[in-house]
Amino acid sequence: MAASLSRPCFISLHLPYRQGWAQHLANTFRFQPVAVRETPRVRQLALRQESAIFLVNERLAPASTSSHDFLYDIDPQPTLGTASNVCFEVDDVPGLCKRLQSQGCSLLVPPTELSDDGGSVTYGVVSSVVGNISHTLLDRSCYRGPFLPGFQTIQGAPSATGDGIKITHFDHITYVCPRGGARVALDWYQRCFGFHRFLLNPQERPAEGYVLGGQGVGMLLLALQSAQGTPAHGCKLVFAESLSQNGTNQVDTFLKQHGRAGIQHVGLCTTDIVSTTRALQRQGARFFTPPTTYYSQRGKAEEIRGAGQDPQMLAELGILLDTTVPGDKAWSSTDATESPSQEYLMQIFTHPIFSEETFFLELIDRRGAPGFGEGNIRALWKAVQVYMDQQQ
Repeated sequence: MAASLSRPCFISLHLPYRQGWAQHLANTFRFQPVAVRETPRVRQLALRQESAIFLVNERLAPASTSSHDFLYDIDPQPTLGTASNVCFEVDDVPGLCKRLQSQGCSLLVPPTELSDDGGSVTYGVVSSVVGNISHTLLDRSCYRGPFLPGFQTIQGAPSATGDGIKITHFDHITYVCPRGGARVALDWYQRCFGFHRFLLNPQERPAEGYVLGGQGVGMLLLALQSAQGTPAHGCKLVFAESLSQNGTNQVDTFLKQHGRAGIQHVGLCTTDIVSTTRALQRQGARFFTPPTTYYSQRGKAEEIRGAGQDPQMLAELGILLDTTVPGDKAWSSTDATESPSQEYLMQIFTHPIFSEETFFLELIDRRGAPGFGEGNIRALWKAVQVYMDQQQ
C-alpha cells in the first residue's frame, strides 16, 4: 500500500563551503529564522513564512562531513547550491519505511526517535528515484515545540508582518529529469507515495502528458497531486523533461550545471501576488520578464480585466494571469470562493537563486483555479529560456 502524504513539512537546501543563502532568504524574501543547530562543520537553519519552511544547510569548514552532522536529512555532498530533500509528515514512519524497502526503495536513515522538552518525533530518510533528491518521512504528532528536537529556538527574530509579503505554503515542486526519466518518476511517486495524476491543462492527454513546443523550448511536463488535500490546496509535483531537438533549453542547462536530475523550482503560494512582488522587488529580488506579446495577445487584456485585475499593472510587474475554462469539471475547485467564471491564477518566476542557473522560486496566487494555465506555462518557460540564452 502506498503512503498518503500531505504538504511538505520543509524543503532542505544544501550549500558548499563558503556559500551561504540563509541571510539572502531572510533579508530579501523575508523568511523568518525560527530554529538553528550547529556542529563544528555544519549549520542547519530553519526559516519560515507561515507553513512554508526552508531548512538551509551551510558548511562551516572545508573538511568532509559525517552522517552525525545532519538531522532530518542526509549529506548530498554538494559542489553547488541544491534543493535536495523534501520532508513529508506521515503517521507511521517505521511501517512506511518497511513498505518502501519492500518495493526496492533505498533507506538512507532508518526510523530514528528524537526528543526534547517539546515532546518526541520519529523520522527516516529514503532516496527518491530522481537525481540527488531524498525524502524525510516525519511523524511529529507527539511534538509541540516550535520546530524539531535538536534545534535551538531563535528568540526575538524580526517579524515580517506588515511588509506586504504574503506567502502561505509550498504550492508545487518542479523536478528536472533526464530524457525518459519523467515517466519513471511519475510511476515511482504514484506507486510508493500514493500521488495521483494531475493534468496541467484541460487539453492534456494523460497518455501523452503536456508537450510544450516552440523554438528553443521543447519539453514534456507531467504532474502529480498528493492524495490528501483538494486540487487547489494539496501539494503538486511537476516533472520536466527536455524534448528539444535543436540546441539546449533550460532543462538541458539545469542537467548540465547541476550535474544530475533534481529540483529546479519551488512554487510559493501567496494570497496577494501584487503586494508580494512589489515588496520583494523593494528588497532586491529580481524576476523573469515574460514576453511582451503575452499581454498584447488577442483577448488577454479583456481576460485580465474580467478577473478584476489591471492589465497595465500586471504587465509592469511581469505577473501572468490565466483563467479557468468555465464548466470544465477537470478543473473545478470545490472550495473556491469565486464563481467558476472568475476562477484564475497569477504567477511570476524569480531569477536563479544560486550562482548557477539551476534553482529558482515561483510566486503563485490561486483564485480558485487548481491547475496551470496553458498561456502561463508557455510564457513562464519562454521567459526562463530567453534569460538563459542571454547568459550564454
